Amino acid sequence: MTKLAIIGGSGLTELDGLEIIDEINPDTSWGKPSSTITVGKFDDIEILFLPRHGKPHTIPPHKINYRANIQSLKDAGVKEIIAVNAAGGITKEMTPCRIVIADQLIDYTHSRIDTFFEENLNEVTHIDFTSPYSESLRLQLINAATTSNINVYPKGTYAVTQGPRLETAAEIIQLERDGCDIVGMTSMPEASLARELDMEYACCSLVVNWAAGKSDEIITMEIIENNLKEGLGKIHQLIAAVLRNK
Repeated sequence: MTKLAIIGGSGLTELDGLEIIDEINPDTSWGKPSSTITVGKFDDIEILFLPRHGKPHTIPPHKINYRANIQSLKDAGVKEIIAVNAAGGITKEMTPCRIVIADQLIDYTHSRIDTFFEENLNEVTHIDFTSPYSESLRLQLINAATTSNINVYPKGTYAVTQGPRLETAAEIIQLERDGCDIVGMTSMPEASLARELDMEYACCSLVVNWAAGKSDEIITMEIIENNLKEGLGKIHQLIAAVLRNK
């Protein structure tokens, strides 16, 4: 059975039917990951949970040790990663509390260490990143949503911005012109690092607010947290449905 990991918030361990069996504290040649890794069992399937922002939620997106996070999961035998991300909605379909299974991304980040292959190389390595997310794992999420009557949007382009600040209204206009549907801060370099280590990686984004300039509301943490709380139950249902279909 392929071992699965979830990268996201600590609340993702609150799945009905999940038995917590262990907690590991790995170290890697790239340093330590964001947090200890929780190990659980769901219907005899082993599943690992890594909170990318730490426990508690204190590591901003541009300071996450992405290499250590992905390497620690690889070392633990993980083959598939479902990354849960909070995002802002840009296009009209991307309403708050909508779940989006993105199929493309555009990377607007800078100064993040984004490869394992930069020193002491026998040869230069170039990964194929035409499709940044695993199609087989995306289909597992989409099929699980369909069979469980969970409403998800089955495609979209994720704009990955540097953070930790939110975007200006003019920046969102530019992102929309570039073809982006949602905006967040954490899908890169997670996706490319997973590809470098031959791991299946899919993005499951929860829209928690309208992006800047897309509504009359000022974006506040209260709005984000309320939508996150409302949408997290749907994320739990979706992950459970994926696991039941394994």
